[in-house]
Amino acid sequence: MSEALVKPLRAVRSRTYAGAAGAGILLALPFYLDRFWLQTGLFAMAAAIGAIGINLLTGATGQLSMGHAFFLAVGAYGYCVFAADGGDGLTGLGLPTWLAAVLAVLVAGVAGGLFSPISGRLSGAYLGIATLALVFIGQHVMFNAHDLTGGANGRDVPPLSLFGLTFDDRELLVAAVPFGSAEKLWYAGLVLLAAGALFARGVLRGRPGRAMNAIRDHRIAAGVLGVPVARHRAAVFVLSSMYAGLAGVLLALVFQRTVPDYFGITLSLEYLAMIVIGGLGSVSGAVAGAVFVSLLPQLLTRYSDALPLVSAPGTGGVAPGEASRYLYGAAVVLVVLFLPGGLVGTAVRRRVTTHPREER
Repeated sequence: MSEALVKPLRAVRSRTYAGAAGAGILLALPFYLDRFWLQTGLFAMAAAIGAIGINLLTGATGQLSMGHAFFLAVGAYGYCVFAADGGDGLTGLGLPTWLAAVLAVLVAGVAGGLFSPISGRLSGAYLGIATLALVFIGQHVMFNAHDLTGGANGRDVPPLSLFGLTFDDRELLVAAVPFGSAEKLWYAGLVLLAAGALFARGVLRGRPGRAMNAIRDHRIAAGVLGVPVARHRAAVFVLSSMYAGLAGVLLALVFQRTVPDYFGITLSLEYLAMIVIGGLGSVSGAVAGAVFVSLLPQLLTRYSDALPLVSAPGTGGVAPGEASRYLYGAAVVLVVLFLPGGLVGTAVRRRVTTHPREER
């Protein structure tokens, strides 16, 4: 076999081995990590799912959205309304929790579909401002529709039950290791993230992805070539909203309580930072950016005593959450100026430069 064929085969084989090793490590982590690290990982998984959704919308199709937090809230609160039994005095339909999760994601998609006619007529900063209005509307509803949302105090999240397994804090022994809610949800989060990433990658690599990129690069030319621009823009907005709804459901299950303050404009800006840092239009870039932005405040909080200038809120110095915003804000500036393809784009360019034959 010629050297030109051997090198690509070796590269594919090495990536396969690396992927299998990474999957094995992720599957084994609940047996060794404590609750803090598992919850931190779950936050990163939920953020990655939501980031994939907004990357399809903003990175691949060029529709600027600053209302992603609204659709996460629809998913989180929708799950609570569908799954709760109303025993706490709040509205609850008492549906099976797996069905409640599915319906919450669908409701988030419907909300995106209702907004899609507006997204089809606006672009750029005008679309960003219009989607920003969704966040303020959502905040008003969450604080005032007490029967649905519990008001400023939020509402408890019913634990997910699937195939007879309840994802709550009742311990389940697995290989002599007690599994609580974090350990159980870890595997559910991995499945959801893997499914969401594979589906999005399939979309981007197929005809819909090429149409989305054409709309992003030159909308008028795409229309002239026969691409149904309005239909694709509406469909991507719905799909992105469903990803956000799924991320909201997972976040609610991890937090075990939903509060309106979390789903504000800051959350939407964090999702934009994720896709810029990781790489626009890339599934792996969305995941990388989500991991960076979501892990940073957790790590700063964990190790605030050992870090200079960072301290617990109210004790002087810079609070961990505030310090994390400074850091990933600086990261966004550095990426825009020096790494326009994001972290993943830079890694791909370096691999192509180092092994040009393997990429052909």
